[in-house]
Amino acid sequence: MNTTVLDVKGMACPMPIIKTKKSMQDLNTGDVLEVHTTDQGAVADLSAWAKSGGHEVVDHKEEDGVITFWIRKG
Repeated sequence: MNTTVLDVKGMACPMPIIKTKKSMQDLNTGDVLEVHTTDQGAVADLSAWAKSGGHEVVDHKEEDGVITFWIRKG
């Protein structure tokens, strides 16, 4: 299993979703994408996007205004 880091800090919606979607295409099933964002809307957006795409949000946390997601490719 590989983990890839995607830094979309400072980007406003819809860019975090667009960049996440593009990065996911390069991963193998079971790989994890670690996404760093400052967009508060991404909490709901990324969770909904992952679910609709058959991916799993393994975890997410917020620290110092940066939200980190770990999304496993389905």
